[in-house]
Amino acid sequence: MRVQVGFGRSPSFGRRTAGDQKLLNNWEPEMSRPETFYELIRRQGISRRSFLQFCSLSAASLGLAPAFAPRIAHALETKPRVPVIWMHGLECTCCTESFIRSAHPLAKDVILSMLSLDYDDTIMAAAGHQAEQCIEDIRKDYKGQFILAVEGNPPLGNDGTFCIPGGRPFVERLKEVAADSAAVIAWGSCASWGCVQAAKPNPTQATPIHKVITGKPIIKVPGCPPIAEVMTGVLTFYLTFGSLPELDRQGRPVMFYGQRIHDKCYRRGHFDAGQFAETFDDAGSRMGHCLYKVGCRGPTTYNACSTVRWNGGVSFPIQSGHGCIGCSEPDFWDNGPFYNRLENVLQTGVESTANKVGAAAAAIVGAGIAVHAGLTALRQAKVKPNSPSRDTEQRAG
Repeated sequence: MRVQVGFGRSPSFGRRTAGDQKLLNNWEPEMSRPETFYELIRRQGISRRSFLQFCSLSAASLGLAPAFAPRIAHALETKPRVPVIWMHGLECTCCTESFIRSAHPLAKDVILSMLSLDYDDTIMAAAGHQAEQCIEDIRKDYKGQFILAVEGNPPLGNDGTFCIPGGRPFVERLKEVAADSAAVIAWGSCASWGCVQAAKPNPTQATPIHKVITGKPIIKVPGCPPIAEVMTGVLTFYLTFGSLPELDRQGRPVMFYGQRIHDKCYRRGHFDAGQFAETFDDAGSRMGHCLYKVGCRGPTTYNACSTVRWNGGVSFPIQSGHGCIGCSEPDFWDNGPFYNRLENVLQTGVESTANKVGAAAAAIVGAGIAVHAGLTALRQAKVKPNSPSRDTEQRAG
């Protein structure tokens, strides 16, 4: 059993108590491999029934069918907990703030039970050389087996000196640790796209991590920040199946980024009906009309906000009355003012502006009525009055 200075196998966050030592004395002779999630929770007194309920909830949060719950249970029973190194570059820590608020599963279950978070310089107990040694130990003992989670990005300007954790440029340490990892997770838009640090004119030359790390699978989980359950869902999938989920062409998990926010937005009906808020305080806004005209980027943004939502599924920005700013898309800071609407959106297979949506819908309905009336008149003209065919058609009508 490994007990790290920071997190790892000890639930005391770096402080080994007498109870921890007793557990170590009882367990270390019996264990020649890292502990599994199931072994840990059973040792903590969690019942098998509760464990299976947890697996079912995890499957549901991932959008998987109930039949996948036994597979998740089997994986958590048999696979060792995966070591994770969580590094921070240029960022505001909003990804960590989001992650610790996950409800399905709880962040504490992910950190302390499902995986082994062995290094995170933001929330770990250790500091200085003691903390840095955790990275070296994992790189040596679990080479090619651990996950590198990156929050933030490396600045390349001035030889990387705009970000120097532990006395070295972040970009140097990032490359070293990534070379020994099994896979890399880019948390948030900072790591995925560069975000505000890389916005024009980008004086520090902040750079997305996929342009620095080569030869390793990278899964991007963009957002400013990403949804908490999306973050824990990605980890749960990897821990369960031992592989990355299906990714789109930009490297994002399809299960969470496969649809536009617009596709499942509860205001979509108003968009299709041509009902738009013109300002944030007009009658249309108060009646819940579509926010497209006041700058909502939902029609061009791929994320799970309108389905998973935030704060345990309570709400999301559009539901609270503010348009989507497209924070999970590349270069969203440079894509024009947030409150200027997009010029064109895809509407029923054609490009239409918001002003034309209502007119187009009315024209389609009007054309349908005209065609129906014309066909009816033509059919009646071909049938002679009082003929059996006309009587039959009238009865059928």
